[in-house]
Amino acid sequence: MSADPNCIFCRIVAGQIPSRKVHEDEHMLAFHDINPWAPVHILLIPKLHIVSMSDVQLEHAGLIGHMMAQSPRLMRELGVTNGFRHVINTGEDGRQEVMHLHIHLMGGPRPWSKG
Repeated sequence: MSADPNCIFCRIVAGQIPSRKVHEDEHMLAFHDINPWAPVHILLIPKLHIVSMSDVQLEHAGLIGHMMAQSPRLMRELGVTNGFRHVINTGEDGRQEVMHLHIHLMGGPRPWSKG
Protein backbone atom coordinates (compact mmCIF):
# COMPACT_ATOMS: atom_id res chain seq x y z
CA MET A 1 0.00 0.00 0.00
CA SER A 2 1.35 3.41 -0.98
CA ALA A 3 1.76 5.98 1.80
CA ASP A 4 3.32 9.44 2.18
CA PRO A 5 5.26 9.75 5.46
CA ASN A 6 4.53 13.50 5.53
CA CYS A 7 0.76 13.10 5.08
CA ILE A 8 -1.31 13.51 8.26
CA PHE A 9 -3.95 11.04 7.01
CA CYS A 10 -1.31 8.43 6.12
CA ARG A 11 0.05 8.87 9.65
CA ILE A 12 -3.46 8.36 11.07
CA VAL A 13 -3.81 5.17 8.99
CA ALA A 14 -0.43 4.00 10.32
CA GLY A 15 -1.55 4.63 13.92
CA GLN A 16 1.08 7.34 14.48
CA ILE A 17 -1.60 9.96 15.15
CA PRO A 18 -4.69 9.05 17.18
CA SER A 19 -8.21 9.37 15.81
CA ARG A 20 -11.73 8.56 16.97
CA LYS A 21 -12.29 5.63 14.63
CA VAL A 22 -15.75 4.74 13.41
CA HIS A 23 -14.77 2.00 10.96
CA GLU A 24 -11.65 0.37 9.60
CA ASP A 25 -11.15 -2.37 7.05
CA GLU A 26 -8.38 -3.36 4.65
CA HIS A 27 -9.26 -0.56 2.20
CA MET A 28 -10.36 2.45 4.24
CA LEU A 29 -10.60 4.20 7.56
CA ALA A 30 -13.49 6.33 8.86
CA PHE A 31 -13.06 8.64 11.83
CA HIS A 32 -14.66 11.70 13.45
CA ASP A 33 -13.59 15.08 12.06
CA ILE A 34 -11.77 17.16 14.67
CA ASN A 35 -13.56 20.33 13.47
CA PRO A 36 -17.11 19.13 12.77
CA TRP A 37 -19.52 21.20 10.71
CA ALA A 38 -22.52 19.03 11.60
CA PRO A 39 -23.71 17.03 14.64
CA VAL A 40 -22.24 13.95 12.94
CA HIS A 41 -19.19 14.64 10.76
CA ILE A 42 -16.83 11.85 9.84
CA LEU A 43 -14.08 11.49 7.26
CA LEU A 44 -13.71 8.46 5.02
CA ILE A 45 -10.18 8.01 3.71
CA PRO A 46 -8.59 5.33 1.57
CA LYS A 47 -5.61 3.60 3.13
CA LEU A 48 -3.90 4.02 -0.21
CA HIS A 49 -2.42 7.51 -0.55
CA ILE A 50 -4.33 9.19 -3.37
CA VAL A 51 -3.82 12.95 -3.37
CA SER A 52 -7.26 14.02 -4.62
CA MET A 53 -10.18 13.11 -6.87
CA SER A 54 -8.07 14.52 -9.71
CA ASP A 55 -5.72 11.57 -9.20
CA VAL A 56 -8.39 8.87 -9.16
CA GLN A 57 -7.96 6.36 -11.98
CA LEU A 58 -10.25 3.61 -13.28
CA GLU A 59 -8.26 1.16 -11.16
CA HIS A 60 -9.58 2.98 -8.06
CA ALA A 61 -13.27 2.54 -8.98
CA GLY A 62 -13.74 -0.41 -6.63
CA LEU A 63 -12.10 1.46 -3.75
CA ILE A 64 -14.20 4.59 -4.23
CA GLY A 65 -17.34 2.49 -4.62
CA HIS A 66 -16.50 0.60 -1.43
CA MET A 67 -16.07 3.84 0.49
CA MET A 68 -19.35 5.27 -0.77
CA ALA A 69 -21.22 2.02 -0.11
CA GLN A 70 -20.09 2.05 3.54
CA SER A 71 -21.56 5.50 4.21
CA PRO A 72 -25.28 4.66 4.70
CA ARG A 73 -24.46 1.94 7.24
CA LEU A 74 -22.00 4.16 9.10
CA MET A 75 -24.48 7.02 9.34
CA ARG A 76 -27.24 4.68 10.57
CA GLU A 77 -24.86 3.34 13.23
CA LEU A 78 -24.14 6.94 14.30
CA GLY A 79 -27.86 7.67 14.64
CA VAL A 80 -28.35 9.69 11.46
CA THR A 81 -31.79 8.80 10.11
CA ASN A 82 -32.99 11.86 8.19
CA GLY A 83 -30.38 12.28 5.46
CA PHE A 84 -26.73 13.18 5.13
CA ARG A 85 -24.22 14.83 2.77
CA HIS A 86 -21.08 13.64 1.00
CA VAL A 87 -18.54 16.38 0.28
CA ILE A 88 -15.25 15.85 -1.56
CA ASN A 89 -13.07 18.94 -1.87
CA THR A 90 -10.64 18.62 -4.75
CA GLY A 91 -7.49 20.71 -5.16
CA GLU A 92 -6.67 24.20 -4.01
CA ASP A 93 -9.59 25.89 -5.77
CA GLY A 94 -11.89 23.18 -4.41
CA ARG A 95 -10.71 24.08 -0.90
CA GLN A 96 -8.97 20.78 -0.23
CA GLU A 97 -6.85 21.30 2.89
CA VAL A 98 -5.27 17.87 3.35
CA MET A 99 -3.73 16.45 0.20
CA HIS A 100 -5.04 12.92 0.72
CA LEU A 101 -8.38 12.03 -0.82
CA HIS A 102 -11.13 12.17 1.80
CA ILE A 103 -14.90 12.19 1.86
CA HIS A 104 -16.67 14.37 4.41
CA LEU A 105 -19.80 12.56 5.56
CA MET A 106 -22.13 14.88 7.49
CA GLY A 107 -25.57 14.52 9.00
CA GLY A 108 -27.79 15.12 11.98
CA PRO A 109 -30.35 17.73 12.91
CA ARG A 110 -30.02 21.19 11.40
CA PRO A 111 -28.94 23.92 11.63
CA TRP A 112 -25.29 22.96 11.14
CA SER A 113 -22.44 25.30 12.00
CA LYS A 114 -21.32 25.26 8.32
CA GLY A 115 -22.26 23.62 5.06
